[in-house]
Amino acid sequence: MAVTSGPVTTASEQDVRRVVFASLIGATIEWYDFFLYGVVAGIVFNKLYFPAGNEHVSTMLAYATFAVGFLARPFGGVIFGHFGDKIGRKSMLVLTLMIMGVATVLIGLLPTYEQIGIAAPLLLLVLRVLQGIGLGGEWGGAVLMAYEYAPANKRGFYACIPQIGLAIGLCLASGLVGLMSKSLTDAQFLAWGWRVGFIASFLLVVVGVYIRLSITETPDFERVKADGAEARIPFVDMIKTYPREVLLGMGARYIDGVFFNIFGVFSVGYLANVIKIPRTDALWAVSAAAFVMIFSIPCFGWLSDRLGRPRTYAIGSFLLALTAVPLFLAFNTGNYSIIVAALIFAFGIIYAMCYGPEAALFADLFDARVRYTGISFVYQFSGIFASGITPNIAQSLFEANGKQPWYIAAYVIFAALVSMLCALAIGRLARQPRS
Repeated sequence: MAVTSGPVTTASEQDVRRVVFASLIGATIEWYDFFLYGVVAGIVFNKLYFPAGNEHVSTMLAYATFAVGFLARPFGGVIFGHFGDKIGRKSMLVLTLMIMGVATVLIGLLPTYEQIGIAAPLLLLVLRVLQGIGLGGEWGGAVLMAYEYAPANKRGFYACIPQIGLAIGLCLASGLVGLMSKSLTDAQFLAWGWRVGFIASFLLVVVGVYIRLSITETPDFERVKADGAEARIPFVDMIKTYPREVLLGMGARYIDGVFFNIFGVFSVGYLANVIKIPRTDALWAVSAAAFVMIFSIPCFGWLSDRLGRPRTYAIGSFLLALTAVPLFLAFNTGNYSIIVAALIFAFGIIYAMCYGPEAALFADLFDARVRYTGISFVYQFSGIFASGITPNIAQSLFEANGKQPWYIAAYVIFAALVSMLCALAIGRLARQPRS
């Protein structure tokens, strides 16, 4: 395992804050674009981009295109991680932001199945792949800019700031779709209202690129360049040097992807279609939890600098296991106030205990020579099984359980316990000298 303290940074506090802010803005835009797709997948794309006739099949197909974005993310992580470790973090971040923004705007302009037939879902698939590639390279670079600029004793806190971009992005995506849904009739929303959020991404990307062009390369990477110590092929070096770290990191990531995609994505359709909560209200409930997460993430990032990241993550995983059944019990009451309170507590607060320290937890695993590649691969490759296919797994478990959610809750518990054990193993690995 890499030495977690790292070299002492010479960056000023003002430099650190500027870089962290730039990382947060870019990460917010990327996550907004990515989750905007997830928010509308089960309420719009299943109706407009696939053949009508079987609601279950069309919903599964819509969630399948959602999953494809996660399948593409490891490729983005490896490609941009390679060049991020060879050329630098900054240039890759500008490029990934532009790829993501263009793909998102084009989704907002895409004709429907009724208008262009089979070309509609195929083009939707291609654009979703581009979204996945963009985000695959974005996440690792954004958190590394903050992590590598920060003082060693504050890396958990500063590296969690770009993580807030997930909460802000989800809040903006679900909030904007909820606002359009509330303001328009169903016919207007399906005809054009859902497109507004995708097209508006253009303005956000312009702002994000401008801000990112103003920052400089990280001190850690500059040291690697100055020493001529760049890895010849970062991915190969990562696999040879850090095989245990890669496996344990992916295992720890499991509950993050499962919990987020069940209670941040699948739950919107579940509440709207099964519990019969109005679609707008379901979106507002998720938005409320995401808003609270904006403030809880930095609290747990700060805690991880004191308690230790593996221990903080393991406790969070265990607590998430305890929330799975109560959350669905709260959903099934049909009481909106109870549903919102349950989502805020479990998704807005407890989930942040894992997601807040996660970036620094993974960055601690690798040295600067392969760090961009390492954290990108751990986060994005594990996202295939932890995130991308989770809505489909949840839908299948729901059908297999006679349209009851208890198999889904059991799956959440299983994922949480796996992640807890892997986080504890990372803690033990950190205390062992490398041979």
